[in-house]
Amino acid sequence: MTDSTTGSAGLRVIAVANQKGGVGKTTTTINLGTALAAVGEKVLIVDIDAQGNASTGVGVTPDSRALTIYDVLAGQAGLYQSALRTQVPDLMIVPATTDLVGFEAEHLVDRNRAFRLRDAINGLIGTQQAMVSEKPYSYVLIDCPPSLSLLTLNAMVAADAVLVPVQCEFFALEGIAQLNETIEQIRGSLNPRLEIQGVVLTMHDARTSLSREVAQEVRNYFGAKVYDTVIPRNVRVAEAPSYGQPILIYDYDCPGSQAYVDLASEIINREQAVKAA
Repeated sequence: MTDSTTGSAGLRVIAVANQKGGVGKTTTTINLGTALAAVGEKVLIVDIDAQGNASTGVGVTPDSRALTIYDVLAGQAGLYQSALRTQVPDLMIVPATTDLVGFEAEHLVDRNRAFRLRDAINGLIGTQQAMVSEKPYSYVLIDCPPSLSLLTLNAMVAADAVLVPVQCEFFALEGIAQLNETIEQIRGSLNPRLEIQGVVLTMHDARTSLSREVAQEVRNYFGAKVYDTVIPRNVRVAEAPSYGQPILIYDYDCPGSQAYVDLASEIINREQAVKAA
């Protein structure tokens, strides 16, 4: 297998991952993508979770998902042709459906099974290079399922970096050691470029000592990898997906929305530092 070329093509691929469910992966993916698009980046969200929540969260209804990430991973379509527009300019999404449930079993004996998304992203890069008049994607954000499955493995093999949302509640660090071990294994064998881009604290309630204690615990564990920006527990953030809207569209002025704008700024600064190194 050849190394991925994504890191050298001006396209940054970030997997949003944590095998623990309910930590804000999908919410972070949607709203980070929206915030990046708002400052002029062209962003492609890849929904690689069979629940398809990222697709629903940007207003893509199930009956409009003619081509999905399953078709891409099965080699029946490319990322470029499968991407759907959202209501946010420069934010596109490759949707998911429950078809993904059978992906792992169907490709159990496929030697290339861990590289399918990476190959699809390299195909996207090739398409962009041939379409010089069209604004190219600068970010691909992959919304991973809440497990260390073949789908998550595909995301990490394809990615330059992993963004880890951590919920400010009991057992916040549960499984993080396993995630770290998985990242190290992938870096050692399948994707030497892979790194943790950062850790974002989500669902933080500044009124409780628990949130403060968990935040400190996470900062002690990850050090400088933890973003300064903390995503607050916010009813408006929780409501937005049911309306098929990112929080920046649903309620731009709420604290949760402004936190995602700040997070996007931090991520861009880190990305610029990576590119300058």
